Amino acid sequence: MAYWLVKSEPSVYSWEQFVKDKQTCWSGIRNYAARLHLRNMKKGDQAFYYHSNEGMAIVGIATIIKEAYQDPTTPDERWVAVDIKAEKALKNPVTLQQIKKEKRLANMALVRLGRLSTQPVTEEEWNIVLEMSK
Repeated sequence: MAYWLVKSEPSVYSWEQFVKDKQTCWSGIRNYAARLHLRNMKKGDQAFYYHSNEGMAIVGIATIIKEAYQDPTTPDERWVAVDIKAEKALKNPVTLQQIKKEKRLANMALVRLGRLSTQPVTEEEWNIVLEMSK
């Protein structure tokens, strides 16, 4: 299993709305690096759900339930989407500020490549963030 992080502005698609919907098509990604990550996501992989711009915190966990397919928001076949399912909220959201202060997360993509909307997370990073959320 691999780990990921997906970002959304709460005013566009919040964790609360995602939980209400139970699952969603993760579409509209128009960045080549993020597209590669979407293509590498496998059914059963897990992803942190990150509120960007407002809140700036990892707030929940999602599971990939459908692997990459043609993004329904564009006729351009180069772009893909995946389906994700809301699993659970973190007991305590982990803020970007907390992540940046944690030396063990200095190489996390969220710190190094802040603007990338879909990112890989190592198993070690995953476990540290979970530990920080308790």
